[in-house]
Amino acid sequence: MTTAAHAHQLEKVEAPGAMLTKAAAKTLAVLRVATGFVFLWAFLDKTFGFGYATPSAKAWINGGSPTKGFLSSVEVGPLKGFFHDIAGTPFANWSFMIGLLGIGLALILGIGLRVAAGAGALMMAFMWLAEWPLASGSSNPIVDYHVVYGLAAIVFALTYAGQTWGLGKIWAKLPIVQKNRWLI
Repeated sequence: MTTAAHAHQLEKVEAPGAMLTKAAAKTLAVLRVATGFVFLWAFLDKTFGFGYATPSAKAWINGGSPTKGFLSSVEVGPLKGFFHDIAGTPFANWSFMIGLLGIGLALILGIGLRVAAGAGALMMAFMWLAEWPLASGSSNPIVDYHVVYGLAAIVFALTYAGQTWGLGKIWAKLPIVQKNRWLI
């Protein structure tokens, strides 16, 4: 290679979005699994009452409600009445728990990340609205962990983060996923 050709080769820079380094892909995979575990752990603790956020006596399998305590204690915000009305209902309990389980497993396994991103962002938006950090004395009234988790789920879907240390490549080859690309 001539000196001029070598210099030209060195000047080539990938356009933003055109590449993801191996280190970045691995870091996203670790973050994806860790974020998935946040959702899965919430599901497991609320289901079985491990005593971290949910005592055994209030576990879902022991007749407790995964949404009643949180939603009935909403004190501020424009949707206060709505959250009080749905607190502890079968619809709220099942939707919340299926969401936690589905989002957690999808992120950990690296499959269905588009669906998980939409569901995760929606769940986090509703939880943000329920806590209403604008008036609840939050240390950051706009960007809290709900916003970060929702955005993280979207990033995982947009970067195909399930293909590194996940089942994303295998999942994408399934006939149903090939016919319904929104399932990727």
